Amino acid sequence: MDAIYSAILGVVEGLTEFLPVSSTGHLILAADLLRVPWPKEVKDAFEVIIQGGAILAVLVYYWKDILQIRHIATDKNQQSLWSSVIVACIPAVVIGALFGSKIKHYLFTPSVVAWALIVGGILIWLVESRKTTPEVHSVERISVPKALMIGLVQCLALVWPGFSRSASSILGGMVLGLDRPTATQFSFYLGLITLGGASLLDLIKSRHIIGQIGSLNLLIGIVVSFIVAYASIGWLLKFVSTNNFKPFAIYRVIVGLIILFLIHQGVLSNGLRA
Repeated sequence: MDAIYSAILGVVEGLTEFLPVSSTGHLILAADLLRVPWPKEVKDAFEVIIQGGAILAVLVYYWKDILQIRHIATDKNQQSLWSSVIVACIPAVVIGALFGSKIKHYLFTPSVVAWALIVGGILIWLVESRKTTPEVHSVERISVPKALMIGLVQCLALVWPGFSRSASSILGGMVLGLDRPTATQFSFYLGLITLGGASLLDLIKSRHIIGQIGSLNLLIGIVVSFIVAYASIGWLLKFVSTNNFKPFAIYRVIVGLIILFLIHQGVLSNGLRA
C-alpha cells in the first residue's frame, strides 16, 4: 500500500509543481484525503524529497540551454541570466533557513492551503485583467533588480503554504513587465535552485528517517514525479503561448471553496497545529 501512496503523491507533485496551483498545497490535501498512515515528519520529508524528480525534469527539458552555462565566462547573456537567477533565490534561501521548520509545523494544514488557493486565484485574475504591454521577452534580459523583486514575491509561497511558488514567481514577473512565457520560464529556472536546495537540505536533515520511508517508496515517488513533471512543463509552455492564467485562477478558487466545505463537514482536518 505504501508504494501506491508513493505513486499517487508522485503524480500530484509532478502535475502541480510548475503549474500555478501549489504542489505543496495539493500534496498536503492528497495525503490527508488518502489518510496516508505515515508519521508527520515522514510525510513532510517525502513530499520535499520527491521534488527532486520535478527538478530533474527541468534539467532534462532545458539541458541544451543549461549547458550554455559553460560559456558564462565570456557570454554576457549567460552572465545576466544566472546572476538574475541567483539573486532571485536569495530571499527564499534566507527565509527558508530562518523560518522553514516553524512554517512546516504550524501552517501545513488544509485550512491554510484553502485560503491561500482562494487569495492566490483572485490575485491571478486581477493581474491577468490588467491592460499592460510587457517589456521583457527573454530570460536573458531580466535585470538584477527585477530578479530580486521576483525573488521577494516568490517568498509568499514559503510563508503561506498553498499560495504556490510558481504562481508567486510568475505573477511577480508579469507585474514587473515580463511577458507570460518569459515569466514562466524564469520560474522554472528559479525552481532548479530553490527546490533543489530545499530537497537536498531536507534529505540531509531527514536522513535518519529515510529508513521509515523506504528506498523503494522514495524511488517510486521521484520517478513518477519526474515523468509527470516533464510532461507538465511541455504542456504549460504551449498553454501560456496562446492563453492566460485565468483558468487556473478559477480552478484555485473552486478548489479552495471545496476544501473549506470539506473541513466544515469534517472530511478534512481543521485548524492550525499547536
